[in-house]
Amino acid sequence: MWILRSADEKTSRILRLTPGSARTVGRGPRADFIVEAPLVSRVHCRLVATDGELTVDDLESTNGTFVNADRVVTSVLRDGDRLRLGRLELVVSHAVADG
Repeated sequence: MWILRSADEKTSRILRLTPGSARTVGRGPRADFIVEAPLVSRVHCRLVATDGELTVDDLESTNGTFVNADRVVTSVLRDGDRLRLGRLELVVSHAVADG
């Protein structure tokens, strides 16, 4: 499972993605994960999770999608990366299921 947790301790926001899932993030009602944050587009980006990889695709957002301070169109996220959408910053972690 992939977990994206708010980097700001004042904001309690956690997004969870299981392998095989694809979810959109944005502030509009059509997004799978709805976030109320400044500078986030209605449907800002898409997250695609597999067992070993989490990918983010920017969906032509107005203010861009950033991974570790670099603006990206598509990027593979790794454990510890910081994903920024507008003023929302999320820290990526990968929880490996016990077998």
